[in-house]
Amino acid sequence: SGHAYVAEEHVLFSVPSMKDYGQLSNRPLDEMIAGARVDVAPYKRDPMDFVLWKPSKPGEPSWPSPSGIKTPGRPGWHIECSAMSWKHLGETFDIHGGGIDLVFPHHENEIAQTCCAFHSKVMANFWMHNGFLQVEGEKMSKSLGNFTIIREVLADWPGDVVRLAMLASHYRQPINWTVKGLEEAEKALASFFDAASAEADPRPAPGVLDALLDDLNTPKAIAEMHGLKNAAGRKALAGTLRFFGFRLGELKAWLEKNVPEPALPREEIESRIAARNVARQAKDFKESDRIRDELAKMGVVLKDSKDGTTWEVAR
Repeated sequence: SGHAYVAEEHVLFSVPSMKDYGQLSNRPLDEMIAGARVDVAPYKRDPMDFVLWKPSKPGEPSWPSPSGIKTPGRPGWHIECSAMSWKHLGETFDIHGGGIDLVFPHHENEIAQTCCAFHSKVMANFWMHNGFLQVEGEKMSKSLGNFTIIREVLADWPGDVVRLAMLASHYRQPINWTVKGLEEAEKALASFFDAASAEADPRPAPGVLDALLDDLNTPKAIAEMHGLKNAAGRKALAGTLRFFGFRLGELKAWLEKNVPEPALPREEIESRIAARNVARQAKDFKESDRIRDELAKMGVVLKDSKDGTTWEVAR
């Protein structure tokens, strides 16, 4: 239901009815045309036509047309993606991703030309479109000056924390990138490793897998991980952390590098911990609790275990 034709040295693809390939949209054609982001070119027979071969302007990349078109140029935006998908993944493949803003016209046109080329009703079995990325509640853009690249983020935060922060939002929803979100992800990841067993189950927890099978519901998967921070779930939590690729060594190295300075001299903290241990041995729990609470007010958190008492600065 589509064909290519030449108009003013452009090769255009005409699609009378994209709904024949409606993997993405069941919208009427007039609504799709109204949502187009560019003006309708005068050489098009139909507003829904799009370019397969685009003659290059002076100074732009170009090469001779394989179809014999006189003017050198380059593939149109849509056809190059169909060509790459076909070369590397085949005529039909499982998953096609992209931003939500690419649904129309880019992915609609990809489907049309690919299905026409291979006489198929399906290009990809599943389409996954991610929401827009925001920074501190605003859309990320160079014009706003809030444009950040991943290399800059990884200079300040470990990759595992960044990954958990990204997974906290469902991929179809807008992701609000905030410093607070990174801090919360760091605390959550540290709590997971604190609760996890040294021995790991060979597979992630069933509840986590069920969440991921539900359209990659990563926020629900993370909620399931919080529910494993108990004696019964420690091995399952360790297996889940391994499944996601989270690494204890990377987190520890970053925490040690970025540990804040305590409000008290370290010798004073150790002295008060020793006094607390004496009180605990004498079963003077009122005094023991007083010392613990006093240190906590100054940002020093105590952790008791069978191997003794350790401390860290609250973040």
